[in-house]
Amino acid sequence: MAITSGSFAKALWPGVNKWYGQAYNEHNVEYSDLFDKNTSRKAWEEDMGTSMFGLAAVKPEGSSILYDTAEQGYLQRYTHVTYGLGFIITREMVDDDLYDVIGKKRSQGLAFSMRQTKEVIAADVYNNGFDVTNYPQNDGNAILDTANPTKNGGTYDNITTAATLSEASLEDLCVLIMGATNDRGLNISLIPQTLIVPPALVFEADRIVNSPLRVGTANNDLNSLKNMGKFPGGVKVNHYLTSATAYFIRTNCPDGCKHFERRADDFTMDNDFDTDNAKYKATGRYSFGVTDRRGLYGNAGA
Repeated sequence: MAITSGSFAKALWPGVNKWYGQAYNEHNVEYSDLFDKNTSRKAWEEDMGTSMFGLAAVKPEGSSILYDTAEQGYLQRYTHVTYGLGFIITREMVDDDLYDVIGKKRSQGLAFSMRQTKEVIAADVYNNGFDVTNYPQNDGNAILDTANPTKNGGTYDNITTAATLSEASLEDLCVLIMGATNDRGLNISLIPQTLIVPPALVFEADRIVNSPLRVGTANNDLNSLKNMGKFPGGVKVNHYLTSATAYFIRTNCPDGCKHFERRADDFTMDNDFDTDNAKYKATGRYSFGVTDRRGLYGNAGA
């Protein structure tokens, strides 16, 4: 529906002191804390996993060496989706608007909506990370699961038992990360990088991670999480996480959480020849996901 003179009748008359509700401060971009950005020139992008070799075997004198094999792993496809929004203003509304409350301000509002959309779509990957029913991955598991299958028949965890955010629960996640292996069961150097929390947990997370001594105890013990530099990327709050109890850790795993931008947000306007209405629109095309789930660990909280 077009925005007409009747939609903003007060904009046609003098006397309005202030139009409110159209300009608020925004949070800084937060999806960049959740994903590594990539660009794309195709309709979709595919990441293909591969298994490596196992441990070397003893070679008895005079016998043949043992030959290993490798194979492709699980496929992760990023299908880019176009998101768009627009509005229409009648010529009469443009002509008679005394406050410029429609044209310029609505355009700013459109840009705000596009930015908010990208934040919500990005955070949805985390918000649905524990949901295997509605958000299954290429191997049938959730993004965050207790038994992610490997091509050699094994499994690995990237989730710990649901628990309230605490020093102990973060240590459990860090221990799980430090014990990570590749698809052939060989140890890999996986390091916690960033702790990501919703607003409800940001103060507790800051105390746990950054206090020089242990939190909530009179003992004069070091805070090992801080002393060992377990979160060099610090604590990041994300205002678009829907759970007030869940928390996440991004690791240094290559090809973990990925964002592909096929086309950046594009804003255009035109006039309809028959009606003389002004039409404004914005579109953008992108995708978010997780390729190697060793890049993201989490706890649903309690």
